[in-house]
Amino acid sequence: MARKAAFLDRDGTLNDERGLHYVHRVRDFHWIDGAREAIHKLNEAGFLVIVVTNQAGIARGLYTADDVNRLHDAVQKDLEDLGAQVDAFYISPYHVKGIVPEFAVRHEDRKPGTGLFERAMREHDIDPALSFMVGDKASDLIPAEKLGMKTVLVLTGQGENHKETPAADIVVTGIAAAADWIVEHDAS
Repeated sequence: MARKAAFLDRDGTLNDERGLHYVHRVRDFHWIDGAREAIHKLNEAGFLVIVVTNQAGIARGLYTADDVNRLHDAVQKDLEDLGAQVDAFYISPYHVKGIVPEFAVRHEDRKPGTGLFERAMREHDIDPALSFMVGDKASDLIPAEKLGMKTVLVLTGQGENHKETPAADIVVTGIAAAADWIVEHDAS
């Protein structure tokens, strides 16, 4: 039986970038208020929680996928005391203006491409019709909209600049309000 998922963007949705363009060190990761609890709420409601994040800094040679994986391990550890978890992290290391040749390409995994979502759906047997995407940019929501998910734009991060996007089913103040709306609109 296909499962429901809450896909979440990372930077600007779960964590405050605080003027940093490329959050990749544990010391630079700062949860947005209510984000940890929002993940727990989604876990408790039976959603798989899947983080999908563009990480152009890898293509630009600023850090490595190992750096991002270390950060994600710390995020998981930080969620443990709440009994919460992210079920999977999917990163796109690609950017056409990168300097690392293998990642300096146009790739379907980079949002607004659908590659990360399609892989997660295959690997976790996810039904897009039962699923949601939360992000702070139109490019976060467009792939989910194409795949038939409901979409939530948060006004944190870059959200204020994207609040008129037609890709959003709803615009909310932040991830805590997004989790409330998702649980309320769960069709499963």
